[in-house]
Formats: sequence, C-alpha cells, structure tokens
Amino acid sequence: MWQFGKHGWALRRAVKAVLALMAIAAVALPGNCSVAAVPADTQPSGSKLVLLLGANRDHPPGTHEYMSGLHILAKCLAPVGSVKTTIVNVDQPWPDGNRLIAEEADAIVLYLGEGGRWMQTDPQRLAAIRKLAARGGGIVGLHWGIGAKDDKYVPGHLELMGGMHGGSDRKYVVTTTQVTIVNREHPINAGLRQLRLHDEYYYQLKFAARGKVTPLVQADIDGKPETIAWAFERPDGGRSFGFGGMHFHDNWQQEVCRRLVAQGVLWTLKLPIPKDGLPVAIGPEDLKIR
Repeated sequence: MWQFGKHGWALRRAVKAVLALMAIAAVALPGNCSVAAVPADTQPSGSKLVLLLGANRDHPPGTHEYMSGLHILAKCLAPVGSVKTTIVNVDQPWPDGNRLIAEEADAIVLYLGEGGRWMQTDPQRLAAIRKLAARGGGIVGLHWGIGAKDDKYVPGHLELMGGMHGGSDRKYVVTTTQVTIVNREHPINAGLRQLRLHDEYYYQLKFAARGKVTPLVQADIDGKPETIAWAFERPDGGRSFGFGGMHFHDNWQQEVCRRLVAQGVLWTLKLPIPKDGLPVAIGPEDLKIR
C-alpha cells in the first residue's frame, strides 16, 4: 500500500498521469496490434481518441494489408499531440469494442473488408456507430472499408459515410492513371499535388442525398473524372471522409496518399490542418508488411 503523506492528493494525481502516459505509449509501440484502449478518465485533457480498425488480409500478399497500413497511418498521426490512436484487428476478440465506439472514441477509421457490411451486420455495433455519429464523432473509410457487395447495405452506409462503392452494380478497375486534386481550398487538400498512381480504383460511386458531399480527389477513368475521395458533412453535425484508394500496400510510399488519409482523419476530428500540409515522413522500416 502506497503512503503519500501530507501531499498525498497531489502525488496520487501525478502517479495517475504517469500511468496514463505509459498506457498510451504501449498502444503506439511498433508491431502492437492488440486491443489496448485508454480509458476515458485517464486520457490527457483535450485529447482525441481514434480507433484504427483493421482486419486480416483478405487478398493476395501486398494488397489489402490493412493492419500494416494502419500502423503507417498511426505514425503519420503521432506528431499531432492531441490525437491518440489505438489499432484494433476486428478479426480478433474485442469484447469492449461497441462500448469504446459508442462512448469513448472521437473517430473511427475502417480499413477492412466490406466496411458497409461490417458496420451493419451486428445491430449492437451499428447502434454504437450511430451513437458515435450522434456525438459528432468522425467516421473514415479507406478502400474496401467504403464498400459492400449486397445492395441492402447501401442506404445505411451512405447515411454514415456519405459515399460508397457498393451494391451489385459497383465498378472497379486496376490501372495507372492521373489523379487530380479538386476543391483545393478544402483543408483536407492542404499540401497535396496531382500524380500518376497505380491502384485499384472504385468508380461511379454512390453518394448521399442528404448532407454536404465535397469531392476532393478525382481519377481519370476511361476519359472521365471519377471522384475517389470525398468529405461529408453529415446532417447530425459530424464529419466523414472516404478514400477508395490504397488497394496496394506500396501506395503508402506516396506522400500524397499518406497526407490525404491523415488529414482526412484530422478533418473529421474538427482539428486544424497546417496550410502546407501535415508532415507525414516515414522510413523504410515502416513500410514493411507486418
């Protein structure tokens, strides 16, 4: 039993703060994909908790490397002191997941297979995500995280994400093409430039009829500009961001891609974005598949 003496209250607070910092550091350690959320009462005041939700790879090696990509995203967000990230593999047991989404998370990032289906197959999970949305929380979808095969998931996904690669009429193509930044004044586009990119492109996406959808990035597909990234100001006052790219793990090498994704997360958190773009430097070790 610790004895704190005359100034015990101050020492107890100090110890509590140290333990909280140790817990946050453990979550951010390279290679740590365990479920290790920081309780709300031990997070530093004013911090934002982002749950980075991935899954086991569901495509050939080098593609749909969800967990490896989320570790890179976590590193890109690490310099933002007010943002704390927890990486979760949803294919592993996560008994506290719905509560964390509903009550503690400030944003979630879906980088997993059929995000539209994953959000809606479990009624309790869907209720938790809707509670996050009602609190003004951010919702981000990357690549297959913005999609679903079955048409029945389209309305619910559009309500939360604003855009979708979904339903029986969904279209996609693997190609190298010109990627153009549109609506450059939008904060998410700070510091971005156009480039040629080899990726699997989802196109002719579906978009929500309610709320404000702002196209951010377009790709030239068959001579037509197709929106592949967007910002969504939801009717509930919250924000969502979607990007259909990042099929290939190698695309995390592209500074433009890393910056787009990281700044999309910050925007959904309603945090400021540097006018010249967020620094998103990584090293060769970060790109290794875990």
